[in-house]
Amino acid sequence: MMLLKARGVYAPQEDTAFLLEALRDAAVPAGGRVLDIGTGTGALALAAMRSGAAEVTAVDVSRRAVWTARMNAAIHRLPIRVRLGNVLDVVRDETFDLVLANPPYVPADCAARGPARAWDAGLDGRSLLDPLCDRAFDLLAPGGVLLMVHSALSGVDETVRRLRDSGLKAAVVQRRLVPFGPVLRSRTAFLEERGLIEPGQREEELVVIRGDRAELAQGDDRAERACAG
Repeated sequence: MMLLKARGVYAPQEDTAFLLEALRDAAVPAGGRVLDIGTGTGALALAAMRSGAAEVTAVDVSRRAVWTARMNAAIHRLPIRVRLGNVLDVVRDETFDLVLANPPYVPADCAARGPARAWDAGLDGRSLLDPLCDRAFDLLAPGGVLLMVHSALSGVDETVRRLRDSGLKAAVVQRRLVPFGPVLRSRTAFLEERGLIEPGQREEELVVIRGDRAELAQGDDRAERACAG
């Protein structure tokens, strides 16, 4: 798919392609509602709409990304709803059949600014992963599915644990080794000092984690949380 890629907007990369594969494997429920978190150019949102979703909402904190995703939706004549802001505020009272998440997850020793907001996520890479995991249950409709991609540098077991604690059935469904990109190559010394990579390591493992919200148990949402895990 041809996409407009504005300067300063996170362009589709290995993690985007990996999540797209998971999207195709999971299959968008016919007529389902889809949420794309950290949409960037809108690539995954557009793919979800083309795969049969009835409604797609794409969210990003970057004004340039929102503008770019809207332009790409218009170019491809697809009715994507693109919203600006923190997803946990923007769609607070909505639920979705499928949530796609490619949040910032790169460990960083400085505050995220400008384009780096698309990847920098605090010393352990979890400044956005943790609140998203904790609220994942509430984003999903009964029977809904979350697909999240991030680096093993950011704590895969912690993500799975938090998703389970939120009430979802969660597991890693895909893994892939990829060479460091420019951002990780520029901070290998920091990653080694933090013990996040081995000396000389120049590859990272990407994972896709799936979280499933069960169907309602006899119409009681609370029973679902009590039995989860």
